[in-house]
Amino acid sequence: MNKPVVVSEETLTEPVVVSDVAPAARAAAGPAYVVLVGISFSHFLNDTMQSLIASVYPILKDTYALDFAQIGMITLAFQFTASLLQPVVGHYTDKKAQPYSLAIGMASTFFGLLLLSAAHQYLVILVAAALVGLGSAVFHPESARIARLASGGRYGFAQSVFQLGGSFGTSMGPVLAALIVVPFGQGSIAWFSSIAFLAILILWRIGRWYEPQIKAKKTATVQAHPDAPSSRRVAVALGVLVALLFSKQLYVSSLSSFYIFYLIDRFGVSTQAAQIYLFIFLAANAVGAFFGGPLGDRFGRKIVIWISILGALPFTLALPYAGLYASAVLSVIIGLIISSTTSSIIVFAQELVPHRFGMISGAFFGVAFGIGGLGAAVLGKLADHTSIEFVYQVCAWLPAIGLLAVFLPKLPRHLR
Repeated sequence: MNKPVVVSEETLTEPVVVSDVAPAARAAAGPAYVVLVGISFSHFLNDTMQSLIASVYPILKDTYALDFAQIGMITLAFQFTASLLQPVVGHYTDKKAQPYSLAIGMASTFFGLLLLSAAHQYLVILVAAALVGLGSAVFHPESARIARLASGGRYGFAQSVFQLGGSFGTSMGPVLAALIVVPFGQGSIAWFSSIAFLAILILWRIGRWYEPQIKAKKTATVQAHPDAPSSRRVAVALGVLVALLFSKQLYVSSLSSFYIFYLIDRFGVSTQAAQIYLFIFLAANAVGAFFGGPLGDRFGRKIVIWISILGALPFTLALPYAGLYASAVLSVIIGLIISSTTSSIIVFAQELVPHRFGMISGAFFGVAFGIGGLGAAVLGKLADHTSIEFVYQVCAWLPAIGLLAVFLPKLPRHLR
């Protein structure tokens, strides 16, 4: 494990800063692999449980006669909770770190799953989805900070390891839904609360590692690098990164929420077969998310952002016109390319505002969830008035927003 990163004294009322350790010392210490694996596995468990919500949409739709707009509202209830609270959680923990908040937040997911398994009214389903979103709001800002603390200076690599767990967790939801929830019904969702309990135990142990990293000692003021971007350029760059995340996340959300219905409506496949196709796309997302961070460490994050978003455009444009098997191939290519940008966007944003890691991580994870939720609601309404195929024709142009990457500044070498 790497050397402890001291942050704050006197009840940790100053911002938690993780950049006060010299780069050479971080490199010498190397990544804390046990912690990285633990936080990545926790991310896997967390996002596996979250992805169950979208994966059981066909069951909820048939059981309670929901329309696409109501399906979108379930996604909104889940993701908007996370979007609203993640920056708040990150801002608070920047000032006063909470090493055991991850385990406590996971309890919200635990109860949310139990409630979802027993819900028989639409309002109760929305509340259950919101509780799972609350768990996500607590999990992501602090876990991203822990991944950076354990990085040993390899920030892109650490963020990719962290993202890898979440991406594979997201991809497992449709498979578990096909194997367990579809055959055994809504009540079987309660079985997955055992996953939440396992995550609570792991996160409590990680909290014990994290606690010594924030022992009281006065933090030196972070001095701005003379070649660092001005505050105005930083604000513009953060806006651009949000727009890039918008293009990526809204497209991924359109596939995650409605790809099953698209395949069923257009090609007449079964629900279980459609969930397997969704798993293929989400698994490709997981692989792409892992390689994006190390490539950003090696070649620069701006280059990876350029390639990963714009590079997906030809394939997203082709997807609405492809056959079933060609759609599966294209979804793999799109997932590999477009997901590689996530780690680079988040680390780029962290390096633009190095004294607010929790708030920035929370804001960007929150934006990702919020965009997904709002997008799902809007796209669901659009699908009700037009068709699922039309939705995919519109979303195919979203990666073109990647052209905004031209406005990103060049960071000093020590920040990349």
